[in-house]
Parts: sequence; structure tokens; C-alpha cells
Amino acid sequence: MFFPKPNLRRELASLLGTVQAGNWATYEDRKNMPFTNAVLHEVQRFITLLPHVPRCTAVDTHFRGYFLPKGIIVIPSLTSVLLDKTQWETPHQFNPNHFLDAEGNFVKREAFLPFSTGRRNCIGESLAKMELFVFFVGLLQTFTFQPQPGVSESDLDLTVPQTTFTLRPQPQATCAVLRE
Repeated sequence: MFFPKPNLRRELASLLGTVQAGNWATYEDRKNMPFTNAVLHEVQRFITLLPHVPRCTAVDTHFRGYFLPKGIIVIPSLTSVLLDKTQWETPHQFNPNHFLDAEGNFVKREAFLPFSTGRRNCIGESLAKMELFVFFVGLLQTFTFQPQPGVSESDLDLTVPQTTFTLRPQPQATCAVLRE
């Protein structure tokens, strides 16, 4: 199965209970939800929506035998790190275990750079992380997601899209069924 639903559901239920009881997740809950946190990180690693963000060099720079004068546009490829086979056990497969240790604890990885790095990283990174977590958990608490009737999970096209300026996963017809 592509998406590890049972582990997510178990973790959500054990920590938060049901939304019917008014138990909505907060950003602080992520510390106690290693698998959910790992799945979210793996989603960002596996499909980087904006893999190429142009930058300008701030000073004259020598890099790997090349001279880059101050002000030249450089377009780094985040996918070169996020899909690097020297950094990830299964770089071209969705695998939340990339972010879990042997005991199931969440592990930060230096090669995880969906918001870029350095002085020019995404200014909205902390807000985006908070919103991703709260929105994702809220959706999973409220709905069960499944393929539309007549479509099995094996029929879904889960191939990694080709890297262009943005990565766009294949559209999927999905049903969001309200949880009881």
C-alpha cells in the first residue's frame, strides 16, 4: 500500500481521540506524533513543488572550478538533494521511514531542504510547517481518503513527475468521506 493509513490513524487516535469530542491537533502535538511528522516530511521530500528557486550571487564566487561573478543568476536544484541516493535509502519511493530511527522516533535529516537553506531560505518556512501539520492532521481527523468508486489504489499513477520548473503530481480523482 502506498500511503501508510493504519499507522497514521492509530497515532492520531491514541494522541488526539476524535474531533467529535473537540480534540483538534495543535502544532505542539507534532512532538508526540513521530510517524505523522515523518509522513509530512516525506511528502515534502518526495514531491517538492518548487524545486528551482533562482538566486543571485552576492559576491564573486568560485565553485567546483567555475567562476561565478557577483550578481549572476544561479538556479540550484533542491531535487538533487531531496532525491540523492547517497542521502536517502529509497530516494524514488515514498518512505516515511527516512525520518524515523529504529525505535520509531522522528529524526531530522540534514539533506531535508524543501525550503532551501542559508540566508535566502524561505521566509515563510515556520508558518508553512505549522499550517501543513495542523491542516494535514485536521483533514485526516475529519475525512477518510480513498480512490473514487471503481478505481483501486493500484490504478493510481504514483510515479514521480519529471523535474521542470515546478513538480506537478498526476491528478487523482479522490473521495473524501466524512468520518463518523
